[in-house]
Amino acid sequence: MLIALIARDKPDHLQTRLDNRAAHLAYIESTGVVAQAGPLLDQNGDMVGSLVILDVEDMAAGDAWAANDPYNKAGLFEAVELITWKKVIG
Repeated sequence: MLIALIARDKPDHLQTRLDNRAAHLAYIESTGVVAQAGPLLDQNGDMVGSLVILDVEDMAAGDAWAANDPYNKAGLFEAVELITWKKVIG
């Protein structure tokens, strides 16, 4: 099942993102369930959120992945949404 994780950072938390970026990327690598991922950017090109496409068994696995993401554990996110996603192109 593909799940789109859409997360918005708390305002003025770019340093939190930068401080935890290496751990977040290592987590992505180690879990092996991320099909695509990248930061959301503001009009200045600064990172302000995340889009992660998870390929997991079910929504519970997606929730667990999100809960254990180092960004989430560091309190970076203001809001996180997980929604089932269907790949059509690409």
